[in-house]
Amino acid sequence: MEINFGKTVTLKQAAAIIAATPKNRYMLRGEPGIGKSSIMAALKEKFPNHHLAYMDVPNMDLGDIAMPVIDKDSRTTKYYPNARFMFHTGEPVIVMLDEFSKGAAPVINMLHPLLEAHNPRLGDIPVHPDSIIFMTGNLATDGVGDTLKAHTLNRITPIQVSKPSFEEWSEWAMDNGIEAEILAFGKQFPQIFASYTDGSQKENPYIYNPLRPSTAYVSPRSLERASNIVKIRKQLDTDSVIAALSGTIGEAAARDMQAYLEFSDQLPTWESTIKDPRGALVPESAGACAIVVFGAISKVDKATITPFMQYLERFAPEWQAAFAINIAKSKSKQQVAFSCKAFSDWVARNEDLL
Repeated sequence: MEINFGKTVTLKQAAAIIAATPKNRYMLRGEPGIGKSSIMAALKEKFPNHHLAYMDVPNMDLGDIAMPVIDKDSRTTKYYPNARFMFHTGEPVIVMLDEFSKGAAPVINMLHPLLEAHNPRLGDIPVHPDSIIFMTGNLATDGVGDTLKAHTLNRITPIQVSKPSFEEWSEWAMDNGIEAEILAFGKQFPQIFASYTDGSQKENPYIYNPLRPSTAYVSPRSLERASNIVKIRKQLDTDSVIAALSGTIGEAAARDMQAYLEFSDQLPTWESTIKDPRGALVPESAGACAIVVFGAISKVDKATITPFMQYLERFAPEWQAAFAINIAKSKSKQQVAFSCKAFSDWVARNEDLL
């Protein structure tokens, strides 16, 4: 196992670095679709009174940044920044310059004054001193056109952000409506979260690899889109679902995910599980068990968690532990679990599993 030695950071670590040193300008580099944009939401949690300003730099022209306006009295012109930057409010702003390294050279040059640690400005408008400005981009090895000149690099601190593991991604996914089948697939196929930068992943058929170009591959971003397809799959025929998934996450992943959809359709309904927790069918395969566990996390509430815990006790210990650990991570459901006596009793009896 290779020791990291600080070469990469997680998304959480990147957000913590930016929050701790907001006057520095960090450039977060990582593979396509790994969730770099989510750092904006993480910073908003830390700084709830800041405005948010998302800038899609490759699609910006000079006029999208600031425009010259004539002052007839002084017979001069002034730059008026675009309102989307929110600088005109005079209040602190969190600015994300997304895909900064793909921007046109004149646009990047015009944004340079924002990169200064002291007295940053946009046009003639000074930036509130408590504002936070950071950039995102891809790795140079991704081969998607990310380049910056030396005078720009000297103003910023590049940081390489790693792909999230299943554990890191699922913590977000469970609170953002990702379907149980997608979570179960990720649990059983952790290689979908591997990186092409790891030499041992050359033959991994699921992930992005610039040496093996593909129109579709698995990433946190494409898994979210796949979840939207899985959510409405019963409105479509099987061939249509697989075709849509293939175009979203690649054929290899779509074919393997098909088994999880078949598992799901054969499981007892949520209503029957809650109504008869002692008699409802308990699945035998690992994939089906994963669907039940992750599906329950999104469905349980104060009225249903006690009967579900009775049902869960009929599962193998590893799946009981998986439910307990993951619901404890869920910001939206942890209070449901911790206020349930049946859950607390289970934790007390099974501390060795946690």
